[in-house]
Amino acid sequence: MELSGKVVVITGASSGIGAATATHLAGLGARVVLGARRAARLEALAADIHQAGGEALWQETDVTNRDQVRALVELAVQRYGRLDVLINNAGLMAVGSIHKLAVDEWERMVDINLKGVLHGVAAALPVFQQQQAGHLINLGSLASHKVAPGGAVYSATKFAVRALTEGLRQECPNIRCSLISPGAIATELPYGSSDERAVRALEQAYQIALPAESVAQTIAWTLAQPAEVDINEIIIRPTVQPF
Repeated sequence: MELSGKVVVITGASSGIGAATATHLAGLGARVVLGARRAARLEALAADIHQAGGEALWQETDVTNRDQVRALVELAVQRYGRLDVLINNAGLMAVGSIHKLAVDEWERMVDINLKGVLHGVAAALPVFQQQQAGHLINLGSLASHKVAPGGAVYSATKFAVRALTEGLRQECPNIRCSLISPGAIATELPYGSSDERAVRALEQAYQIALPAESVAQTIAWTLAQPAEVDINEIIIRPTVQPF
């Protein structure tokens, strides 16, 4: 995989898929720029990457704050002179019965899962347009394609990300746009809800979960395709996952 020297910004990089992707891409020679709210975890991850011979920068970033997302992209461009890839990975899965009217959690999912992606697009798109090249990877979900009981609002945000990614593909012919939609993956995502019953159900369902590294490898493969090849959608889930 020829990713050496590629400049890759990753949001939600402090754990799970974001951290695994940062480690994997850095191991393939990419220069990763990491953003998340948990600064201590970012600092430790960057140190691990450096110790392994890779290159990483990090900056505390809340994707609900447009200025912070723009600053993360600017850090990459100022340090390396370009931006090759933006991975919009930060996400919240606060599932639970819609009858509980957990409006605060609904709003938080909209702010992170949809508006956070839009903030990434707003920050990266001008750079990509100026370069006449770039690759935008949005993390969707199996919930971008299916709705399950308790997941109505989460699916609504992920369906929106899927629509956005397709719209960007149509409007930005020089930019590659990919939606990666994981099923059950071993991350912190199942613990995003205040609905204890929903969390327990997810704990049971996620016993079959794939490691986050499986998604990281899929992202790397997507990035490594020739410039004329645009991988638009991938669903990745455990072979035994029924949903």
